[in-house]
Amino acid sequence: MRRDSIFYKLFQQSPSLLFELLTNPPENSGEYRFDSVAVKEPKFEIDGVFLPPESQNPGVVYFCEVQFQKDERLYERVFAESWLYFYRNRDRFSNLHIVIIYPCRSLEQSDIVPYLSQLNSPQVTRIYLDELGRIRSLPVWVALMVLTTIEDEQATEEARYLLARSQQEVPEPENRAIIELLTTIMVYKFENKSQREVEEMLGITLRETRVYREIKEQGREEGREQGREEGEKSLVLRQLARRVGELPQQVRQRVESLSLEQLENLGEALLDFTSMADLNAWFSQL
Repeated sequence: MRRDSIFYKLFQQSPSLLFELLTNPPENSGEYRFDSVAVKEPKFEIDGVFLPPESQNPGVVYFCEVQFQKDERLYERVFAESWLYFYRNRDRFSNLHIVIIYPCRSLEQSDIVPYLSQLNSPQVTRIYLDELGRIRSLPVWVALMVLTTIEDEQATEEARYLLARSQQEVPEPENRAIIELLTTIMVYKFENKSQREVEEMLGITLRETRVYREIKEQGREEGREQGREEGEKSLVLRQLARRVGELPQQVRQRVESLSLEQLENLGEALLDFTSMADLNAWFSQL
C-alpha cells in the first residue's frame, strides 16, 4: 500500500491535520502551509515540512516523517535532514519541531540510545496511530490516517461509516475531498480491485468523486467551445497521456474514431488505467 502519497494528499488537503495530533499545537496552526522539500546534500528528502505563515517571521517550522516500515537508521536520517534544513534556513525560523508517525510501536527503530535526549525533548513528538483510540471516536481527518492501518476486513465497514459521518458533519467542498481521499485509501488497500469495484463496495459512484467531476467539467467547457464530441476527444486524449504516457499515432487515431458514447465510457474507464496495456485491454472489449 503506497501510504506516502496518501499522507501527502491528507496533509496537502488539510495542513492543520498534523497539529490535531499534537498536545501543544501553535495558536496559528490554521495558517501553516504544507510542503515537501529536498535538502541539497546527498539526496536528503523530507516527507513533509509545515511552514509558518510569512507574516510570522521568524516562526516555528514543523517536520513530519511517516514511517510504516522498520528502518534501523530512521532517526539518524530524520534528525540530520531536519537540522540541516533548519541550519540552511535559520533566518526564517525561530525553532523547529519534529513529528514521527508510526502505525504502531513495534516499527520504531530498535536502537534509540544515541537519540534519547532528542526523543525525550519537547521538540520531538512520536505518534502511534493504533494508540489514538477507536476510529469512530476520532476527528474525521485523523480517522482517515488510522484507516490506513486497520485490517482489510474491518476497513470496509469503517470506511462506510466515515463516508456517512462526513456527509453529516463536514460541509462542502471539504466533504468531497474526504470522499476522494477515502476512495483512494481503499483503492490502495484493495490493490486487486479496480476503483469502480471499490466504489461499489463503499456504496458510492464514480460520479461522486472529485476527479470525475473535474474531468466532466473540463469536458463541458471544451464542449461548449469546440462542440461536444471534439471537446470530449481532446479531453480524453490529454487524460490518457497523463495516465499511460505519450500515445502512438495509431492509438490517437483509434481514439479519435470513437463515437461520443464510447469516448464518454473511455473517459470514465481511464481513471483505472496505469499503463498502455490497460488501454489496449479496453479496446479489446469493444
